[in-house]
Amino acid sequence: MKTRLLFLSIVIIGFLESCNITVIENIEPEITLQEQLQSYELWYVDINATQGNGEIPFLQKAFTVSFLNSGFYANNNLVNLGSNGNGFGLNVGGYSTFGNTLNVNHIADGFYSLRVYASNSDEIEIYDPLTDTSYFLTGYQRSEFDYDAVFYDNIEYFLQEYEAWQKISTSNFGALNAFDAENHLRFFPDVINIFQSSQDKAGTNIDLLTWDFEGNYDVFDVVGNSSVKILKLDYDFFDNESFELTILDDATIQLYHAASGTEYIFKGRYNIQYLKGVVPKKERKRFKVKRKIKTI
Repeated sequence: MKTRLLFLSIVIIGFLESCNITVIENIEPEITLQEQLQSYELWYVDINATQGNGEIPFLQKAFTVSFLNSGFYANNNLVNLGSNGNGFGLNVGGYSTFGNTLNVNHIADGFYSLRVYASNSDEIEIYDPLTDTSYFLTGYQRSEFDYDAVFYDNIEYFLQEYEAWQKISTSNFGALNAFDAENHLRFFPDVINIFQSSQDKAGTNIDLLTWDFEGNYDVFDVVGNSSVKILKLDYDFFDNESFELTILDDATIQLYHAASGTEYIFKGRYNIQYLKGVVPKKERKRFKVKRKIKTI
């Protein structure tokens, strides 16, 4: 009996080897799209990675999106990012999944049927077959999300989120210069790279401000320092003014005027909410930003 069993074992092993059959154990099933979407609390929309000439409106507007149960959430503002809706943002619609299809019913933009492809465990591509356009999202948990990096990476949009920026302090060091007289700034979301300035005294009713000048502005990255930007204001009548811009909090910025050595602090007045509630007060789209680089 033992001899027959041994012979039979040898025959079976030889058969398996000759047929190149590989036995795989403990095969884990692929996760569903629903599980993939809910595996991260926040999905950051990398707008600069977008491919195609079309547009998915609710992704074009959002910094982050989240999929909670059947609710679709978005952060369309940088101000209060991390606190709005416990960090998830506003509930802007609902969604469902089937296979790799993502159906989103957005309260303002309507119904979209999209395809989702996973690059790896924390990156997905959301593809619109009607416009041949792809958006690329990276997943994060709220506790590990780098809020500072998002603000600096999207600084132009942050500057646009207040009706005006009011100067609240000027350092007692630094040389006198023409910018000392400027008390308010504002940056427009619907016209790229346009700013206005006002010399009206601090505390003036925002609706009564006289905007003395309108010009272009540019933001530059700084070599080796991701926590400061260069803001250049193009004042035709007294040349360009360049500042080292630092974000102190989501309502306060510091502008260091390198030419004079003067430091200014500006506070945001009247935060603009994009897509607030069912009927949006205002809307805004994001666009690809490619900045020049400077050294300081």
